[in-house]
Amino acid sequence: MAIKTTTLMEVARLAGVSTATVNRVLKQQGYISEEARQKVLAAVEATNYRPNVVARGLRTQHTYTIGLMLTAITVNPFFVGVAHAVEAAAIAAGYRVVIFNHGGSASHERHGVETFIAQRVDAVLFCTTASPDNVEIATNAGIPVIEMERSLTELTRSVRVDNYVGARMAVDHLVELGHRRIAFVGGDPSIYPRDLTRGRSVEDDRLAAYRDGMAAHGLKPMPGHVRVGTYYDLDADISGVEGQQHADALMALPDPPTAIFATCDILATGVLQSLYRMGKRVPKDISVVGFDDTIAAYLAPELTTVAQPMTALGRHGFEMALAAIEGGETANEIVLETSLVIRDSTGPAP
Repeated sequence: MAIKTTTLMEVARLAGVSTATVNRVLKQQGYISEEARQKVLAAVEATNYRPNVVARGLRTQHTYTIGLMLTAITVNPFFVGVAHAVEAAAIAAGYRVVIFNHGGSASHERHGVETFIAQRVDAVLFCTTASPDNVEIATNAGIPVIEMERSLTELTRSVRVDNYVGARMAVDHLVELGHRRIAFVGGDPSIYPRDLTRGRSVEDDRLAAYRDGMAAHGLKPMPGHVRVGTYYDLDADISGVEGQQHADALMALPDPPTAIFATCDILATGVLQSLYRMGKRVPKDISVVGFDDTIAAYLAPELTTVAQPMTALGRHGFEMALAAIEGGETANEIVLETSLVIRDSTGPAP
């Protein structure tokens, strides 16, 4: 049975505050004294009050639902972190989130977008889109769209990470430890999409930062020390096979590296697995740096990595969507900073 609107008044009477104060506490908007907030929360719990979202939607023409389109939440924990942040921000604002994974398939993504439209979501967040055409389908339906991590269209607002600076920090760290033969393992810029407005991709930024970082220290990548390809198989669980293959090839070279910068924690996992099988000690024999800070702390040794601000990425994405829904002002693009987390997988060059 639907909750009557008088329930809000009952909560207010029990808490000894106005209904407006109750609303501000529930929506986490505006200034509320800690004493009043605690009284309202206690009254909400005592009355088992639940906001009537359906009635609220009828009054505002909103469904208070956000569609979240992800690449593959089961393959890369990065998407788990972003999804958790979006959901936390949405719940705090009185919204719910519907999640869809396209797995790299444009047709699956289109089905998800059409489902979002049928469910009358108030906005769609992509992280990241499989096809710009599907973004256009959503925008043509009058739905605000936010692109996270990559921005493949000119139709949307976006929030992304400064991958270049993060990768430079990784190279600088290894050089400071005395490494000169530093290998690069990452995504191939020729197979991953570029941001439309910048004309560059995540992969372009990371590889350029590696090359620039080496050059800034008077170093040049040795033959065979730059290896690119896919990060992982979207149809499989986390395996690290790609990283293993790269490490096998690197360590078979006449001048193998003393350090490997793998631009994804999953790639770095495979690198560590390969080195372990060879009997190489990390970091005594060779250092390894990853990128993302997803599973890095759970590896052995714990992985030094460039941390992506997944929580901030998801939160800013939702806040941009909320501003679009409510007609508020927000930047067209937000660029977030990365940070280097130094753990046990890096040490002085042998």
